Amino acid sequence: TVVFVEVRYRGHAGFGGGAASVDARKRAKLVHAARLFLAAHPAYADLPCRFDVVEAEGDPAAPRLRWLRDAFRADEA
Repeated sequence: TVVFVEVRYRGHAGFGGGAASVDARKRAKLVHAARLFLAAHPAYADLPCRFDVVEAEGDPAAPRLRWLRDAFRADEA
């Protein structure tokens, strides 16, 4: 499986946390970038793909991390 990971940092969750910042426009950009990558690397083109989001919040020196596996699908972007 080819995993594309978007890491989003927020100092605090007052605006919904890192995952909330991966809106429809950002998801579309990520899917576009993934398609370009797969076109440039045909050895990976037939493998299953997944889009994950890692939320980082709090102290930048020691952030709390939350990994959201399969956060969205390419056909949802």
